[in-house]
Amino acid sequence: MGSRGDSITELRGHLIICPVGPSDMPLLHRLGEAIRGTCGMVCEVVEVLDLPRQALDRGRGQYDCHAILKSLLKVESNCLRFMGVTEADLFIQALRYVYGVSQVDGRCSIISAHRLFPEFYNEAPDRGLLLQRLTKTAIHELGHSMGLTHCRERRCVMYSSIRIADTDFKGACFCPTCSELFRWNLERCLDCRTFRQ
Repeated sequence: MGSRGDSITELRGHLIICPVGPSDMPLLHRLGEAIRGTCGMVCEVVEVLDLPRQALDRGRGQYDCHAILKSLLKVESNCLRFMGVTEADLFIQALRYVYGVSQVDGRCSIISAHRLFPEFYNEAPDRGLLLQRLTKTAIHELGHSMGLTHCRERRCVMYSSIRIADTDFKGACFCPTCSELFRWNLERCLDCRTFRQ
């Protein structure tokens, strides 16, 4: 995985993956490798952060995404993007659940593995399938954080996942149009960063 540093080479596309609450660290390292392979971003897995207690909605038994994002925004980090990964079940006020949420064209995102486990659907445990689902969800939210919107192409990773079947059907890569937009926005972010330094 990547290491912290100040040179533009080391910071090129630097993504921090931060476990939020109890997490499978080997799985998160494999996630970082998958993201790097698809997006060309250096990934670093850092120490676990506690789930913010104020994010828990006891009535729903779920955690509010936006409350977790607020906590992540307070973490000081010299990175291009910062992604929290949790096993807690997430929601936003308008929806019963979400797989993840991002600041559109912003630094932080949070994704949940809770509904990505095959066991959630009464299926046999399958770490390979879990990693595929987690990778697609992470790259999807990373795309949003780079300013991308949902794509109409069902195989594109930016297609909106309403159900787990949508996640399983789509690929872990961007379609040609989304890929070009992602690369363009990544270069724009890096150019702005170089200018500030």
